[in-house]
Amino acid sequence: MFNKNIKLVIAGLIIAYAVYQFIEGYIGNGIFLILLSLIFVFLYFRNEFILLAFLRMRKQDMTGTEKWLLKIKNPESSLTQKQQGYYNYLFGIIFSQKNLTQAEKYFRKALKLGLNMDYDVAMAKLSLAGIAMQKRRKREATTLLQEAKKLDKNNMLTDQIKMMQQQMKKI
Repeated sequence: MFNKNIKLVIAGLIIAYAVYQFIEGYIGNGIFLILLSLIFVFLYFRNEFILLAFLRMRKQDMTGTEKWLLKIKNPESSLTQKQQGYYNYLFGIIFSQKNLTQAEKYFRKALKLGLNMDYDVAMAKLSLAGIAMQKRRKREATTLLQEAKKLDKNNMLTDQIKMMQQQMKKI
């Protein structure tokens, strides 16, 4: 919606007006304005379109997810590095059902840019292992599977990892 730097400027202006309200004796207005400015600071670190895309992804609506992601114009300049990672991660998930070569490109770029949570990194590596396995690159798939297994600390992906290891034995 707004550029990331504009969000910080808006937050700064709101905080300045909140200080003015405190000086004038309107404590309630000042507190409300401080809370309002926190929304813009939050949206600096979490892009609103990526949040909406994750909500669509949760409902298994891939076209809705892609629609929200396409609303981000020029992601290299308007997103932070971690947001770019999640931007590419979501596109990787979308394209994993359409075009494996394109999905592999997006997952690799997401891993290069960085993802915050170990589960997301494990999921990206697991997806890359599946793509490598379908392209008959067994050695790369096994290393990616091992890395995904190490990153899966809550054992949420153990079933998928075991299933993929069984499929690897058949190749």
